[in-house]
Amino acid sequence: MDELVALYAEGDSSGRVTGAASRSEVRSGNLPHAATAVLLRDARDRVYVHRRTETKDVYPGMHDAFAGGVVLAGEDPVEAARRELAEELGVTNCDIRPCLRYWYADSYANYLAYVFDARYEADRCGPVVHQPSEVAAGRWMDLAELIARLADPTWPFVPDGRATLDRYLRHTRRSGVVSSHF
Repeated sequence: MDELVALYAEGDSSGRVTGAASRSEVRSGNLPHAATAVLLRDARDRVYVHRRTETKDVYPGMHDAFAGGVVLAGEDPVEAARRELAEELGVTNCDIRPCLRYWYADSYANYLAYVFDARYEADRCGPVVHQPSEVAAGRWMDLAELIARLADPTWPFVPDGRATLDRYLRHTRRSGVVSSHF
């Protein structure tokens, strides 16, 4: 099924929806839309890093530290973040906190990024279970190890994830706490 994706005013960080289009139209035309990105961290502050399947429509086979995806027509970004975390990693009931919002664009993607972090507690959130069509493998990684791996430009990591993690780290270091709203 070709999902109906919300279209957003390009470059407008206010989150103004301007219409809807099918996922295939969004991808083929690189249309402006919104997407969520959830950084899953455990009690030891490790980050869950996964490798995307080779069949993903954008950035196949690359690593990513964020669970996320497009915001569907009529969907709230917070609910989209919860849905994507559950779909990709099988994780539910986590505390999800909005961190920042910014516009990301390259030759493959053009979206308003709603960035969240989530605190993982196994007894509350359930086990991490990969969606086979989206996640090939994954593991917990210390943030320092992730940053060191990202210093290698040849490590296959999604470009929007690199940009988002950089913004996330600058935001959290600058503010000292995570924002409770966008």
